[in-house]
Amino acid sequence: MTVEATFARWRDRIEHQLDARLPSPSDAPRGLHQAMRYAVLGGGKRMRPLLVYASGRIFTADESALDAPAMAVELIHAYSLVHDDLPAMDDDALRRGRPTTHIAFDEATAILAGDALQTRAFSLLADAALPAQLRVDCLQTLAHASGAAGMCGGQALDIDATGHQQPLQDLERMHALKTGALIRAAVRMGALCGQAPAADLATLDTVASALGLAFQVRDDILDVEASSEQLGKTAGKDEAQAKSTFPALLGMDGAKAHLRTLTEQMFDGLAGYGEAADALRALARLAVERDH
Repeated sequence: MTVEATFARWRDRIEHQLDARLPSPSDAPRGLHQAMRYAVLGGGKRMRPLLVYASGRIFTADESALDAPAMAVELIHAYSLVHDDLPAMDDDALRRGRPTTHIAFDEATAILAGDALQTRAFSLLADAALPAQLRVDCLQTLAHASGAAGMCGGQALDIDATGHQQPLQDLERMHALKTGALIRAAVRMGALCGQAPAADLATLDTVASALGLAFQVRDDILDVEASSEQLGKTAGKDEAQAKSTFPALLGMDGAKAHLRTLTEQMFDGLAGYGEAADALRALARLAVERDH
């Protein structure tokens, strides 16, 4: 089976799993449940759950063992987008080519939907049919990546930096938390489910760190070069909000050169895994070559 066919199968699996693990829209409180489903099932690249499956494949993890970590990381990502779009944060009206959750519903419902998606993510892991220690390891990994030491901390740094350009070291640290932490968690949880040795966990963490930064550099480039129709969200917002970005700091040519360096780091790190890492390599390439 080709990598493309594998991705198509995994995406079908992800959509089915997400639909099954979210509350019914006809059950009370219906508005909350409908908003949760709206935020999660409205499309998206599904990069983070795909990374769980691709990382697990390197160590021949059973796909059924990867389902709960893959769904959990996607629910955390979805909650973060709902909250990120709120008026008090990035104040965006467009996400994945349609109105953001607080526009489609209302602000209070969007906040509650994000809260509920976050807690649902952890309940999925806690209830997963996995060995107890593996459940604890995955819970610890995702919790660390989601909180003040990870995604939330990175968002706070981003807010603090609005209006002035950070030096490269600070910019990379911010995005290593805001964007990279969940990507690293996805790769690590997949490897954990495959009982990867400590040395491989360390290697893949280095690869995932480069991937997380590369993903953000590409995001920053697309915010300048792509249209809102391509992105499915409002283009040009970084400049309009005086955000600290890689193109603003390095120039467009410098940002693209930095992206090439990060790409080389990813592929160098995966060189020793042979065909088993083909899916992870393809996702890395997708992250740096995507047009939306």
